[in-house]
Amino acid sequence: MGRWAGETLATEFDVAFADTDATAAAAAADEVGGRTVALDTNEAFDVVCVAVPITATEAAIEAHANRAERAMIDVTGVMEGPVAAMRAYLPDRERVSLHPLFAPENAPGNVAVVTDADGPVTDTILGIIADAGNHVFQTDPHEHDSAMETVQAGAHTAVLAYALAAENVREEFSTPISEVLSDLVGTVTDGTPRVYREIQESFEGADAVADAARRIADADGEAFERLYEEAGSRHRGDGDADS
Repeated sequence: MGRWAGETLATEFDVAFADTDATAAAAAADEVGGRTVALDTNEAFDVVCVAVPITATEAAIEAHANRAERAMIDVTGVMEGPVAAMRAYLPDRERVSLHPLFAPENAPGNVAVVTDADGPVTDTILGIIADAGNHVFQTDPHEHDSAMETVQAGAHTAVLAYALAAENVREEFSTPISEVLSDLVGTVTDGTPRVYREIQESFEGADAVADAARRIADADGEAFERLYEEAGSRHRGDGDADS
């Protein structure tokens, strides 16, 4: 996501990359026409973008806050912790947390935004991202992190559970539903295990999916019909469904 941010913002900003892996930083710089700097550089920048694993976010914000002369943004995928850390370490600078809700190769897409302290630099950044074809929408840290329990942790759990439970069958036996699930399994398992691990460790949601699966497995005929109707009602947004 750091490379995505650099490539997107390079239309208006001179971009420099720093990484614990200098080779990765150089590759990113070569791809987008930027340059590299050392992680411990004394150089300061108009804006610093933090793109690190979720578990390293708050430490990275603290470590690099003094290099951000005007603004800091992050693209780490969680918001409550980063927003609080930026507020603590950059109280007088612009602060925005971004979550592109897609893998970089699937851009453009939806980008969730928490604007904690706006200004001309972050306004420019959000405009560039929108002009690149992304749908930029505002949220707050609690709403975002709660949503990730469903759309990331819960969704990934359901897909991986299907993959782990499924038996190998001939392709001729596939149904429209199983084909879609198989495609989803491919999408999830083509990723990086560490990234999905951090999502599962950062957000609840797996237990709710497991509990729902157990309810279905234990249901008799009438109970199953009630669960089926409840699922449809929840999907349609008909309000709180009876359990």
